[in-house]
Amino acid sequence: MKAIVVTDQAAGTAGMTLVERPEPPAAINDVVVQVHASGFVPTELTWPSTWADRADRDRTPSIPGHELAGVVAALGYGTTGLSVGQRVFGLADWHRDGTLAEYVAVEARNLAPLPGDVDFTVGASLPISGLTAWQGLFEHGRLQAGQSVLVHGAAGAVGTMVTQLAREFGAYIIGTGRAADRQKTLDFGAQEFVDLGNDALEDVGGVDLVFDVIGGDIQRRSAGLIRAGGTLVSVVGPTEARPTDGLAVDFVVESDRGQLGEIVQRVREGRLRTNIGNVATLDDAVAALNPTERRKGKTIIRVRP
Repeated sequence: MKAIVVTDQAAGTAGMTLVERPEPPAAINDVVVQVHASGFVPTELTWPSTWADRADRDRTPSIPGHELAGVVAALGYGTTGLSVGQRVFGLADWHRDGTLAEYVAVEARNLAPLPGDVDFTVGASLPISGLTAWQGLFEHGRLQAGQSVLVHGAAGAVGTMVTQLAREFGAYIIGTGRAADRQKTLDFGAQEFVDLGNDALEDVGGVDLVFDVIGGDIQRRSAGLIRAGGTLVSVVGPTEARPTDGLAVDFVVESDRGQLGEIVQRVREGRLRTNIGNVATLDDAVAALNPTERRKGKTIIRVRP
């Protein structure tokens, strides 16, 4: 099969190459999925799991990409709940070869059925951004109607999901980003926008929940805005800052079939819009994942036309 591989962490996405690799076998409880579309997160190449397995052994050359939509091609021994020929989408294991390939082996529990009226490209754009938003808001942030949420990176793939889901649950959204992100942030449902390059973040006043995808100085300043009993939720590793009288939570997104179902149902009903920027073929993936200008939305690799 054709696949994108990486061998050199220092090279980053510039070190990606398109090669021929053997198709993966289906282990116990696995399914092999014929990949139709794949998502890639630029920070993946800094994750230890991209370069080493769970026993910390070097696993290069490794295939990156963890989001996928496709069709079940084979079932491993003991695999239940899915069938050959079924449309699926979901999240591949961090420590195993990923989805920038024609086939991928995934634990069945990490996949959900993809309805026939949802395009594979859309399906592949949902798992990381959708689940990160869902888990950060509802499991870790314990969001309640009427609360205010400060969403950093509000025009990005995760930020637009956070904004839409929080709005649906009755929250007041303040989105942040660069000046060029203002209209997109408001279009996805934020009530206010803060230009981090020119506006004073502190002018926002008190908020109940901060959803942080940036870290560093912005995270420290944001922690000071959180009201008593509020929460700082971070997806960029252990938090350096804590609210004076609240919680700080950092988490790594996990696949969840039920939550994937909730997210895709909202897409079908038009309640949740995706934020897809560039769509490229697997042959053109190396160039697409090494853009010369700032990304506008999520890049999806369409593995099968």
